[in-house]
Amino acid sequence: MRKPRRFTPEELAPFQWQMPLTRRSGAWGVGAKPAEGTESAPPPTAATIDWAALFGNANPVEVEVGMGKGLFLLNSATGRPDTNFFGIEIVRKYQLYATSRFAVRELTNAKTVCADAGWVFQKFVTTGSVSAVHVYFPDPWWKARHKKRRVFSPRFAAEAARITRVGGRLLIATDVEEYFGVMTGIVRSMPAYRELGSETSTGSLEQAGYQTNFERKARQKGTPVCRAQFERTAGPVTVATDPAS
Repeated sequence: MRKPRRFTPEELAPFQWQMPLTRRSGAWGVGAKPAEGTESAPPPTAATIDWAALFGNANPVEVEVGMGKGLFLLNSATGRPDTNFFGIEIVRKYQLYATSRFAVRELTNAKTVCADAGWVFQKFVTTGSVSAVHVYFPDPWWKARHKKRRVFSPRFAAEAARITRVGGRLLIATDVEEYFGVMTGIVRSMPAYRELGSETSTGSLEQAGYQTNFERKARQKGTPVCRAQFERTAGPVTVATDPAS
């Protein structure tokens, strides 16, 4: 990975959200989890994200889960200055790399955080406050005993639905057909979503382009890429049965 320009913490601060320090117990917060099949909506507190204060405007906010080196957010923030983009990445070196890319270009409509996305959603994002959630090429965790680590679980999908406004979007992509089946199976069984379309493409870089570094690698290998897009309905937020169980 090419080293980006080095920035001081003070120089990077305007392009990051500083997550409040909390005592956590497991990936879904302190204490008991919400009951299965119910919506978990944290009340607004001093710790929840005030998007208008964070970005300095009231523009719509889109969130990318697992932004990696930030290619999708970089292109999106550059091409759509009237939209704010918030990237969540659990690997610190990638989060810093992406943040540095935004800092060197002074992209004030792109912010990042190094954290677990499920934890951020549940504890810090208020209901109906984002316009879109993007989940591209999440780690498939191939071994059976590791599948519980997959980010796209029924509870994650429920939290994504809760934070997305009615009429907003959930967009997913992967080059792992099995994982795509799990993700779409979860979302298709939720009344909170309506499918807008899905496709599997095998085009080269020149034919189909790419949105992320992982997609570029998949295109170079000739691996099919699966995509789906869903609209947030006014339906209730429920926790679906996990097809991977």
